[in-house]
Formats: sequence, structure tokens, C-alpha cells
Amino acid sequence: MRGAIVSAAPVRVYGWRVSTSVRGKVALITGGARGVGAATATLLVARGAKVVLVDLDDDPLRELVQRLGEDSATSILGDVTELADMEAAVAHGVERFGAIDIVVANAGIASYGSVAVVDPATFRRVIDINVTGVFHTVRAALPEIVRRRGYVLVVSSEAAYVAAPGLAAYNASKAGAEHFANALRLEVDYRGVAVGSAHMSWIDTPMVQDAKRDLGAFREMLDRLPGPFGATTSVEACAEAFVRGIERRTARVNVPGWVEWLRWLKPALTSRLAARQARRDSERTLPLMDEEVTRLGRSASARVSVPGAAHGEPAEPVA
Repeated sequence: MRGAIVSAAPVRVYGWRVSTSVRGKVALITGGARGVGAATATLLVARGAKVVLVDLDDDPLRELVQRLGEDSATSILGDVTELADMEAAVAHGVERFGAIDIVVANAGIASYGSVAVVDPATFRRVIDINVTGVFHTVRAALPEIVRRRGYVLVVSSEAAYVAAPGLAAYNASKAGAEHFANALRLEVDYRGVAVGSAHMSWIDTPMVQDAKRDLGAFREMLDRLPGPFGATTSVEACAEAFVRGIERRTARVNVPGWVEWLRWLKPALTSRLAARQARRDSERTLPLMDEEVTRLGRSASARVSVPGAAHGEPAEPVA
């Protein structure tokens, strides 16, 4: 299946700032237990940085810290939807390593199903983690970042440039994350703080792996995308782009590099001609996705699904 192929295309980072070393810097990374967060932490430590990892999954956090070494890494359990948790994470990092120079607001989840089918509690949870969670992360760290004239990387997505059917919550949240980064940049640039947003196509993360396992419609959607658009990039390649962006304090990181073109082509991608093509694709794949979501009985992967959502019971958010 073409959608499962790992892209070997070179990854480019777009930006204009002079490269700086991360050696001796301290990075706070949310969603740091797995995937891109863990790979980024690993590469930062290899280049001489120290990392503060935040997640709700204790075992992989501890394992990663042991692998990276306690002189270079520390972890704390934290829920990005709770400002107090993020304030505690920042305080922990400052106490452990003396500062926070870099923030990677990486925690995020996605939901499955059309607007007519997606579970409302899951939809709300995606927005809460992917948008409010970014705000909490940045708000908690901002005094340190300003003091250190540091850098913030908000993890958005290719979805901020072009929407996909059946992923409305994810599309909306990642567009919101990008615009949050744009506004933050205007607010803190004069204080010596740089802000970037990251925009990735399909990355071989647990989130994408779960979607491929759960939904034949998702696999079919990837297979129908032309050229490189349905290919999956490794988390290691994505982490390399993130770290390069951090070193350059760049305004945008696009993974792979061709994702930058989607930003410039956004008006064309929302034109009537593009809408006609999207309609044909939706007529084929969206009913299948909704049928699969209904059969699954959940609107997200089993790993992050809202417990008891169908009965209105409270959810336990994840980082």
C-alpha cells in the first residue's frame, strides 16, 4: 500500500533566522512519551540539549528518560488541558535544569467521522487538547521563554493548509493552532522571542498507525492521493526537521518540504474546481468511514478514546 511507504524525500525547513546551537538549552516537550515528541527529544539530547518531557503515559516517559539519561532528561505527568499541570511542568523543568529556553507544544489527538457522525464529546476533546492545550503550554512557559529570549514551536499540521473530510475537529484545531502561533509571534517578537508553527503531512506516529488499523476508509484515502501526498514520513525525519527549525528559530517547519507549496496553493485548493474533485472523493470514502466509525463504537483510536462518551460520562484527557 503506497500510503504505508516511508517518504525518502529530503526534508526542508523554511525560515530566515540565523542558526543557533541547542547545546546547553532546555526544551519543554508536550506529548513527549512517543512519536515525534520522543524522537525530537532524542535528537535534541544528542545535540547537547536537556529536555523536560510532559505526557500522561508514565511508563514510556520513564523508559525514555532512562534511555536519554537523567543528566539530560526529566519527565513529569501532566495534562495539557489543565493550566495548573503545565505550570507545574514548567516549575519542575526550571527546578531541575535552571531554565526553559525552548517549548515544543506537540501534544495532540484526532477524531474519526463526519460532522454528522463524530461523537460530540470526542470532537470537543480534540479542540481542548489541540488548541487550549497549546495555550496552556505557552502561557505557563511564557515568563521563562521571555526571560531567556527563547523559541516556541507550535505543532500544527498540513491540515491547517488543506482540509480533509471526516477530520473536521482535527482540521479546525490545527488551523487554530497555526493562527495562535501567528498571533503569538506578533506579541512576543519585540521581546526577543521567536515563534514557529510546524506543518506535517502524514507522519508514522501512533495516531496515524491507529487510524490505518481502525479504518479501511482512511487507508483508501491515502492510496487515492496522488504522488507523494499519501506517503508517510518517518518520525525520525520529522524530528530532524523540528530540530533544524528550532536551531534556525524559523517561522515555519514543513515536513516534507513540499508541504510549503500547499500553503501558497491554499486559495486554489479551496476553489470550485478543487471542491468538485473533493466532492467525488467524499462521496466514495466518507460513507465508508462513517459506517466503520459506527461499527467501532468510538470516534478516535482506542488508545485515546473518550471513556463513556456515549453516555455523557466525563473523559480523562491525555497529553
